[in-house]
Amino acid sequence: MAPIISISGLRVAYGNHEVLKGIDLAIAPGSFVALLGASGCGKTTLLRTLAGFTPASGGSIRVEGRDALTLPPERRGMAMVFQSYALWSHMTVAQNIGYGLKLRGMPRDKIGQRVAAQLAMLGLTGYEQRSVAELSGGQRQRVALGRALAVEPKILLLDEPLSNLDARIRVQMRHEIRSIQKKLGLTAILVTHDREEAMVMADLVVVLDQGRIAQMGTPEAVFQRPASPFVAAFMGAENIIDCEAKRNGAGIDLRIPAIPASQLHCPMSSSEDVASASVAADADGPVQVHFRSEAAFLREAGASVAATLQFPGRISQVSYLGSGYRCEVNTDCGAFFVDHPTRFAPDDGVTVCIPGNALHVFRRDLSRQAAPAKAFQ
Repeated sequence: MAPIISISGLRVAYGNHEVLKGIDLAIAPGSFVALLGASGCGKTTLLRTLAGFTPASGGSIRVEGRDALTLPPERRGMAMVFQSYALWSHMTVAQNIGYGLKLRGMPRDKIGQRVAAQLAMLGLTGYEQRSVAELSGGQRQRVALGRALAVEPKILLLDEPLSNLDARIRVQMRHEIRSIQKKLGLTAILVTHDREEAMVMADLVVVLDQGRIAQMGTPEAVFQRPASPFVAAFMGAENIIDCEAKRNGAGIDLRIPAIPASQLHCPMSSSEDVASASVAADADGPVQVHFRSEAAFLREAGASVAATLQFPGRISQVSYLGSGYRCEVNTDCGAFFVDHPTRFAPDDGVTVCIPGNALHVFRRDLSRQAAPAKAFQ
């Protein structure tokens, strides 16, 4: 199936500052794509360039085979929901939803029919004559979504539309937007800095870093097999251990130089269906190992657990998460956060245990170290 959007070598600059540095991306019809990244990575610039609000300085965007860079926003077959919603405060709910249709010269009776259909789909029937100033955040978000959908776009652009909502409504709206996108068969592109939001809503996650694509793939692939230390940390694997690695058959041996007794053999598999360590192709010698706080666990000091990378530590502080406790653990190889179902007290001695399949292993940049680690004996 031919992509509905093809982006090639796209560059965008603000003055002398280049924000997008050669983006290549193909988006399939009917897919839901999340552009994920930290503030300043270029994700909103990419969305606005797609919409036609920001000019490109190089490269191309083709929509259904046509050169979109030469088209004004209203002729690109796209509609955009802004982070601020951008609703007209002096208009009613119905007037806001029908605004784009009025600009297109649609007859009044047909506008009324289209608006009524949007109100019913979004659960806003009966709110037609309300001022948007009287609505809650979640209701305003629905009005903004209804205004975008009323013009029946093929492509829906969403610029962090849930960031202004409280946590409970945000979770609900994730599923509502995804459901509407599937029902209508739209192609949707979401900008977000929230990795959980991206994984819940999207078929394809595109992680951006400093104007470039750091990795793209299914939510499962990006989460389980991050392609770089940056992606691993952004996807939650923020605990980092400096280790030494040595290839050993179909696996890799890991050792923590700061704790010589801590060693682990990690089997590797080329299949994404088999749980195994995620190891970069060049990971041999000095490496940095990433793991998530929820992937590790704690045992009392001196305990030994097979098939884990384990080392001693001492609890420095504990926070309650509701479903368990987040413990900060000081060790000879650094301080780490580990989630645990039961409470440890500050200053308790523990053993940190990390299963091999929870590890993400990358070659280490020795330039960031004061002194190189000892070689494998």
